[in-house]
Amino acid sequence: MELVTGAMGNLAPKLYQLLKGEYELQNGVRKKLMFLHQELESMKPALEKVAQLPWDQHHKQAKVWACQMREVSYDVEDLLDTFLVRVQGSEPADQSKLKHALKKMGGLFGKAKARREISSAIEDIKKQLQEVAERRDRCKIDEIVVAKPDATSTVDPRLKAMYKEVTQFIGIDKSRGELLSMLSSPQGNELSHEKMKIVSVVGVGGLGKTTLAKAVYDKLKSQFDCGAFVPVGRNPDVKKVLRDILIDLDKKEFREPKYNILDVRQLIDEIKDFLQSKRYFIVIDDVWETRDWENIELALVENDRGSIVIKTTRKSEVATGVNYQLRRLSDDDSKKLLYTRLFDSGGERPANLPAEACEKIMRKCGGVPLAIITMASMLVGKKTEDWLAVCNSPGFYRGNDGQQAHDTEWILSLSYYDLPMHLKTCLLYLSVYPEDYCIRKDRLIWRWIAEGFVEMKAGTSLFQRGEEYFNQLVNRSMIQAVREEDGVGDIYACQVHDMVLDLIRGLSYEENFVTISNDDKVTSPSGNKVRRLAHQNRVMKQLTQQEDDTGMARVRSLVACRCDIGSWVLHPSFKLLRVLALERCNCEEGWQGLKHLGDLLHLRYLGLQDGISELPEEIGKLKFLQILDLDGSGIQVLPFGVCQLTQLVCLRGSFCTCAPDGLLKKLTSLEELHIRIDNLNHESKGQFVKALGNLSELRVLRVYGSLQGTVQSDLAQSLGNLHKLQLLLLQDVYKAPRGEWDRVVLSQHLQILIVNIVVLRRLPSWISPARLPSLCYLYLHVDNIDEAGLRAVGGLPQLRRLRLEATAATWSSSSSGSTATVVIAGDGFFQKLRHCRFSDWMVQFVVNEDSACVSFSLWNGKQQGALAAFGSSTEDESSSRSVPPTVMPNLQHLLFQVPVRALYKDWNGSCRSLGLHCLPSLRRVTVYVHCEGASPDEVEKAEAELRHAAQLHPNSLMLDLHRSNEDQMMRHSTDQIGDQVHTRCSAHSVQGW
Repeated sequence: MELVTGAMGNLAPKLYQLLKGEYELQNGVRKKLMFLHQELESMKPALEKVAQLPWDQHHKQAKVWACQMREVSYDVEDLLDTFLVRVQGSEPADQSKLKHALKKMGGLFGKAKARREISSAIEDIKKQLQEVAERRDRCKIDEIVVAKPDATSTVDPRLKAMYKEVTQFIGIDKSRGELLSMLSSPQGNELSHEKMKIVSVVGVGGLGKTTLAKAVYDKLKSQFDCGAFVPVGRNPDVKKVLRDILIDLDKKEFREPKYNILDVRQLIDEIKDFLQSKRYFIVIDDVWETRDWENIELALVENDRGSIVIKTTRKSEVATGVNYQLRRLSDDDSKKLLYTRLFDSGGERPANLPAEACEKIMRKCGGVPLAIITMASMLVGKKTEDWLAVCNSPGFYRGNDGQQAHDTEWILSLSYYDLPMHLKTCLLYLSVYPEDYCIRKDRLIWRWIAEGFVEMKAGTSLFQRGEEYFNQLVNRSMIQAVREEDGVGDIYACQVHDMVLDLIRGLSYEENFVTISNDDKVTSPSGNKVRRLAHQNRVMKQLTQQEDDTGMARVRSLVACRCDIGSWVLHPSFKLLRVLALERCNCEEGWQGLKHLGDLLHLRYLGLQDGISELPEEIGKLKFLQILDLDGSGIQVLPFGVCQLTQLVCLRGSFCTCAPDGLLKKLTSLEELHIRIDNLNHESKGQFVKALGNLSELRVLRVYGSLQGTVQSDLAQSLGNLHKLQLLLLQDVYKAPRGEWDRVVLSQHLQILIVNIVVLRRLPSWISPARLPSLCYLYLHVDNIDEAGLRAVGGLPQLRRLRLEATAATWSSSSSGSTATVVIAGDGFFQKLRHCRFSDWMVQFVVNEDSACVSFSLWNGKQQGALAAFGSSTEDESSSRSVPPTVMPNLQHLLFQVPVRALYKDWNGSCRSLGLHCLPSLRRVTVYVHCEGASPDEVEKAEAELRHAAQLHPNSLMLDLHRSNEDQMMRHSTDQIGDQVHTRCSAHSVQGW
């Protein structure tokens, strides 16, 4: 599916299915379908050419023809799907032989009628196609499409950045300083014998990459023998780029006409000869493709003279060498730039400016300098009371007068038209979401799949293919990644910058890709049928007869975000609906808006969230449903009809959504499953666990509820059959005591493992680099950790997040427990770990006498032998003069617990020598100070020592101190503790990552 080509990408496989499948097609129908197939295939190349050109460069006749072709393709797909639904039937099998026979007899008449109706509809579409084909021939569309626009008609607005004084730019000083620091030579301005440095400046369009590169170039070029600053751009002429480099290097010699006839190889040789003995500084600006950079790179010479090359690009995959990610302007610099442009006030905010409008401007521009300049150009000369209206106008970057607005749109459209066809479609689909909306990655990918946007690739699942699409859009800076853990964790969502959103909304509306409704009016351009309808931030009401008559019955997708749906009921007229998603919508308990859900026989995706708490039993009629996403809904138990949805590949319940008995008997195609099983009895749980072993395509498994006794043995066997599993989460409030999991064999593709249903006696033997080479996140409850187990976990090559918890117990000398100490010499231990949580464990790093290695110890406060490290070292970290070996080189956040009484009273230890200075990337430490049985003096002493250790760290650590079991702290001074009787109290539960 694509903006121009419509449903063309989906038609070929569906026509093939009908023509080659076991369907009783009449000869006339088969011939008509063959005609449709051949005619559509003949038109596809011309449509693809149309799609490659910017829409404003098309001839009017080409636009009209493409629009007609797209609408016909939608009608053809609707027809084919209707045929498949009506001929295959929608009712579940009836167990009664008599009823089954009667139903089959009636079905024969019904299907024959359906075939006659479809034959007539095919004839109508055949006529439409013939009319479109005649228009194509009459208007000579193929000749119009291939005509190229005048290459000199548009002046690249980025050229302005190359000729402005640096003093005109705001917020550039910090970025320029950082980039200069990356480029600096230890020898200063003297001739350097360093290797050539290549630095890539990466960032979204309009962020100021060219401006920054030019500022640094102007600052440093006098220190080099020669230099060049050459723009490349999209679809460059490589010969011209190479000639431009030569001319910049030596303007006199290389302007001679003889150099105009050189080919690429000869130009590369000329550049290499010129640079051979020189220290040079070259900036290659705006590189789009790796192949273009590779051609340019052939001309660069490595002569050990400290030369510098800067490359700017929007695409991270094009970046090479050292990357500098250009950041957006801060709020202060954004306001300063806006006020300077508007009032020439030196960046000071004039009095009486409308605060709401200013905040809206800042949010809409998102720290992108080009967006701020564009907005300022629109507001100049307008009364301040009119600013808010300008900000709220739809598509303010499109269709407004002014060169700045045109330049912004032009730069953004370059990125859009550089996308391959399938990515254009996926990007345009994001226009269904409101501004500033956090779009869940997995949910978005499943929607793309249901819409038919994701193309099959041998050896790759559709979801994995969709993930590739998502990552490509991130890498091309078209969407902004949203990460877990304060921006440094895995990408779990995305957002669309307001400038990009305005661009794709405009394109989507013009080409009838998405129709957005913010009020009661639903309109599509030129009276076309509404194909995808997005309701945003509104009160939804019932369809009127007029709306139904104006094409609403052809809606393929209905997405509602942040709407009030209390008085809205899903209308039966949405019979062709493929995607229904209700996100963050409000409705009252007992809402019956889905009572006609069983009529949506074409539905592929159903997504319900928030207040929706009931799912009708008729969902079992939806034989084509592939994705059922109830994550975040209030649905408690799935209706039994879900068990009939044999094409489901994704079933995502919320944390409280329980499985019906026999759920997995027919659902054998699942790739993702989230479900609670507390409602099942022991026998049904056993059947559920055994059936899991039949889900050979399963990638994601989240099961909530108790799995104790013999069920765990069956679970171990089933997990061994899931060879594609990437995420496994087993969670329950009540944990089975001292479970054994040594027999489990897990997929080598596993990336996330969270087992919270059992307390393990020790770390299983399969926690090893050889068995789990891809594991990124590990969370287990384990009683004892020894050196071998700790070393195995530390050797996991991809581990980025680790959480190990022990059982809650009284910290005292009488308790049995464990310790683990690993001596670390050199690299190879927790190399990628970024977040580490040792709940109920204390940690310490001790540098040995010759500073050659570090001892890393874990102690659960229950064994005195562990105190060799914690109690014997009295050296304060501030007295250490040597540079310790690097341990956990990427760790940023560390959480552990300090058992105050056990450490200070029972074992006479302290927190003065934890060795946190061995963690070079550490930024934040969270410590739970266990107060049970300790005196206030001891607790305060521990907290003071922890603060001191945080202050001494080179990174000035952020320290979060929390007291657990504070109500069990002794209320007397330390000399009166001995006679007190301590009572046991379970530790506070800690919510965490």
